[in-house]
Amino acid sequence: MMTIVRLLLLSLFIFKIIFSQHITDIIQPLRLYPNRVDTILVSDLFYAPSYDLTFVQNKHLTVHFRSGTKQLIISPKQQRFGATVLEFTTKGKQYHIPVLLNTSTLARTAHTFRYRPNEKVSSVVVTGSFNGWNKENDRLTDTDGDGVYELTMWLEPGSYIYKFLVEGKEILDPANPEKSPTGFDDFNSVLRITESDTTKIFLHVGKFQKQKGIFSYSFIYENPHYRKNLTEANIIALLDNQKIESKHINISHHTIEFEFKPQEVKGKKVLRVLVTADGKNSNLQQVQLFNGEPVGGKQHLAAWEDGVIYSIMIDRFNNGDPSNDNPIVHDSLFWQANYQGGDFRGIIKKIEEGYFDSLGVNILWLSPVYDNPNTAFREYPPPHRWYSGYHGYWPVNDTAVEEKFGTIDELKELIAKAHKRNIKVLLDIVAHHVHIDNPLYTQHPEWFGTLELPDGRKNLRLWDEHRLTTWFEPYMPSFDYMKSREPIEFMTKNCIWWLRQTGADGFRHDAVKHVPNEFWRALTERLKREIEVPEKRTVYQIGETFGDYSLVASYVNNGQLNAQFNFNLSYFAIPVFIEPERSFASVDFHMRKSFEAFGYYNLMGNIMDSHDKVRFMAYADGDVTLQGVDTRELAWTNPPTVDHPDSYKKAALYYAYLFTIPGLPVVYYGSEFGMTGADDPDNRRMMRFGDSLTVHEQQMWKETQKIIRLRNKHSSLRYGDFYTLKADENIYAYVRSDFNERLLIILNKNLQEQQVTITIPSVYGVRTLHDVVNEEQRDVNNNMVSVTMSGLSWRVFKLQH
Repeated sequence: MMTIVRLLLLSLFIFKIIFSQHITDIIQPLRLYPNRVDTILVSDLFYAPSYDLTFVQNKHLTVHFRSGTKQLIISPKQQRFGATVLEFTTKGKQYHIPVLLNTSTLARTAHTFRYRPNEKVSSVVVTGSFNGWNKENDRLTDTDGDGVYELTMWLEPGSYIYKFLVEGKEILDPANPEKSPTGFDDFNSVLRITESDTTKIFLHVGKFQKQKGIFSYSFIYENPHYRKNLTEANIIALLDNQKIESKHINISHHTIEFEFKPQEVKGKKVLRVLVTADGKNSNLQQVQLFNGEPVGGKQHLAAWEDGVIYSIMIDRFNNGDPSNDNPIVHDSLFWQANYQGGDFRGIIKKIEEGYFDSLGVNILWLSPVYDNPNTAFREYPPPHRWYSGYHGYWPVNDTAVEEKFGTIDELKELIAKAHKRNIKVLLDIVAHHVHIDNPLYTQHPEWFGTLELPDGRKNLRLWDEHRLTTWFEPYMPSFDYMKSREPIEFMTKNCIWWLRQTGADGFRHDAVKHVPNEFWRALTERLKREIEVPEKRTVYQIGETFGDYSLVASYVNNGQLNAQFNFNLSYFAIPVFIEPERSFASVDFHMRKSFEAFGYYNLMGNIMDSHDKVRFMAYADGDVTLQGVDTRELAWTNPPTVDHPDSYKKAALYYAYLFTIPGLPVVYYGSEFGMTGADDPDNRRMMRFGDSLTVHEQQMWKETQKIIRLRNKHSSLRYGDFYTLKADENIYAYVRSDFNERLLIILNKNLQEQQVTITIPSVYGVRTLHDVVNEEQRDVNNNMVSVTMSGLSWRVFKLQH
């Protein structure tokens, strides 16, 4: 009998090992460039306990895998194959990786940078995202002696940020009015290179049907220049990470249909489809299935894609326990930068009152809960004001909570009560630095970088020059993770400790680009090995990085973070919604750049406001006119107020946009009713509720609630694709489609009423529009429809056959 039991146990153990070897991550596409060799860590593509991989040769690719370093060296053999799949095997199972060739590099455009100085100079250099911010190589010259320094560069279509270095000093391009904020009280000039070929190529979702025990999913290919019938050679199709066999595929001209038996799509599955023709690729359609049905019908947080994030600055949200109030006493510390009483108990009370349920949010992002110093410290930049650690970003103890917020038991209670209402909780992790009073700094000084640089300068706020070691303040030592593995081991264990102790569901990570990729890989590997795989759940991680799309995206993959905040998209969108002369074409351009970097189906955080940004209302009401300008003095001298009722309409319109685009919308506390504020600390005012709101604020709160509920109700706003119909100075119109529905969203930023004519794609076969808010019906004739849009308004229509 004992022998049988042992054999059974051994069989179960072997089965568990074999099962655990299966790859559960959905492997994202590899994007290659002509004439370029890429080296990719396969651990960034998917998690596996071991990487014993064998790659199959592909006629389009040169592939070499170094198992010791987990490096995949890959390059295209041809310049116009469009897309292919790369096959590999591990533990006897086949997997396929979609590989896309970026052919835009074949159509580069010449752009000439010009600079005319007011006096003779000896050095003019252009540095930017197109050359890795190199400050030496790309020099402008005045070869003809006309006083204008010039340099012509060949650039592929896209958006770039840059500056001139004149005699070593950074300046904006005076001839270019377009600029974007850096996130640190400064700007970069913006250059946009548009594509010469603007042919609309798109793969639309068609119909989902369940008939006679067969699940079928159809897609329709749009390309006006491609008149041939599609063949299987044009189709890249995967179910999870396996290429779909021919027996499941039916093709009729430009319509593709996939058929599966119920057992073939049992459980959670992901169907992905792309069409490649004449070297050009469509969008990659991605459909999440559960037991063969497209997901999205449930009205609660079934997956992270269903999330609406609510950002809470703990000290400024709600004072639920006055007994723990203990502000810092210092003669130069003003109340704006001191503790104001918010705590865990205050958040618990709002959970119990149903505030978050009523608003419709289902993810709470808490500011850091670490214990912070009980004294004030002086900020390094002028005018050297004094601050407390009310915000939580000065950790002095990595396993204790701030006593002014409450106890760790109260934090556990907060998270448990949130879970009972199907609300998830993210903890804010500070992995870049500690406070100088943290014992780690004295016990392990070798774990940290030095404040003094060899050239005599202080390594303070050198955001790009010393990106991975710069200190934010003289009292905030920065980890130097490249010197030793020990701090990586300590801090990744500490993250696991917080998850296990509190029951939290994920992390928001501070200052991601100032921490090396090696740290994020180690943390995510540990999370997957110790929590995600054994517990069969996803720990959501979202990071904060100010930089171009490529830098932000370099941290977003299966081996590092799930997402980052999409600051670039917000920086270009906010002025468009506020300034009448700006066009939605700029927003749409950056929307497409975002899709190129993160895909249509992403978990990126879309923001209007945050604790590091001037609030939208300060721009909308005219108190602050430029993004990126240091407005912190307004907090002390002339805090903004909202004087114009139309500003609330502008904010609500922005939320209508924010909640109807791909990604996860983020509501910063108070923004749901239009709280204003300049830079830190004015953007961190004490939260207000109920009767303390003005009439206009109460109206906006209800409008925000309506918008959030709309997203929660309609699956296409969470899982759908994105197809632009119109983007001009007044109107932005786009369609979100999944297999459950198609929705048309129209935004009007003009103060006046607009009569808008929209052309609906004929492949949709639409006969009527149904307004999902006011139930109005509009007929569609010959794929055309006219809609009346009030000033500063939004409408959402369901497209019906």
